[in-house]
Amino acid sequence: MDSAESAGGRLGAVLALPRTGLASLGPHGPWVATTPALARRVLTEPGTFDFPGDVSRSGDLSASRGDTRSGHLGFAALGADAVARGTARFTSEWDAACADHERSAPGTPYDAMALLRAPVGRATCAAVLPEASEAQQRAVADRVLAWIDALGPVIAARRPPARWSRTRRTEQRARHALEDTLREVPGLDGTPQQVATMLAAGIQVPIAAGAWLLAWLADHPTGRVDPVHAAWETVRLTPPTWVTARQAARDCDLDGQHVPAGGLVMVSPLLLGRRPDLVPGEPDDLARFAPERWDDPTRRPGAWLPFGAGPHACPGRNLGLAMLVALASWGVRHDLRLVEPVRIDQSRGIAPLPCRIEVATTEVTT
Repeated sequence: MDSAESAGGRLGAVLALPRTGLASLGPHGPWVATTPALARRVLTEPGTFDFPGDVSRSGDLSASRGDTRSGHLGFAALGADAVARGTARFTSEWDAACADHERSAPGTPYDAMALLRAPVGRATCAAVLPEASEAQQRAVADRVLAWIDALGPVIAARRPPARWSRTRRTEQRARHALEDTLREVPGLDGTPQQVATMLAAGIQVPIAAGAWLLAWLADHPTGRVDPVHAAWETVRLTPPTWVTARQAARDCDLDGQHVPAGGLVMVSPLLLGRRPDLVPGEPDDLARFAPERWDDPTRRPGAWLPFGAGPHACPGRNLGLAMLVALASWGVRHDLRLVEPVRIDQSRGIAPLPCRIEVATTEVTT
């Protein structure tokens, strides 16, 4: 597997920064908060560091009616009932997807990024849309996945596509189709635009995280692995949302440096997850997948802020982690092997492409 340290590009530039405070990627920014204290300040002071833009890169903030300068709304974290409902649906949908794969293509590798789409999508919709029928939840999940696919070229483009470009029109049609489907869902907690945005983030990120988890387990030496520790180790080494940005709402001082209004300050959980003061183990061993490192009770998993913090922290963090633990529990019971090297795709966060895995048909006893 490729490591983030060897990936180059934006990923390599951020990981090469000194981890002593506020680091600059250019003479006039953007800046990266490389210590936990600075990162928390940037993420938890919305009056000073605000959310910079919308997911579709359209400038249309109609999905939000918050109190911050940009108007972005902070979503409340999913409760215990929603997490339990979503996790149960994920487990059943994943088992069904694996069984269907074995029936339709026995002995062929699993494409993790493809196979996780329906289970994650349907599980997230089951958690977020409790009053919808299962048929409605499936329809919404399909629409969300279609919007995610249409958003890919928009997000990956170096510049926002023109308003009337084919790329933009395709994205708009997919978004409007999703919003129209959501209008038929009873008990919607928010506007169709708000729920669509929440669902898109809550589905795309766990798909990539789940694929990374399976890739790490397939590349890991056989032996006893704690599923909870494997999930945390995955979001430490390869958090799909590996960098998040905030925009200075006013001139401010950060770590003794002047940041002008409008300046971008980034936080990278991928970089923070390689700090020896946050992660157990030898400093030169922190790029290795080692779930057993979390047997150390003196270190708290998640101190590197993989789900953010403050008013814009990931509302699906508990569900996302629960799905990863459920997937890891399945993974450690099977003999997994990578069939080809995994590369890091940086076009939309980070994702393992390709991620093709051979799975033993019988479970491994532990």
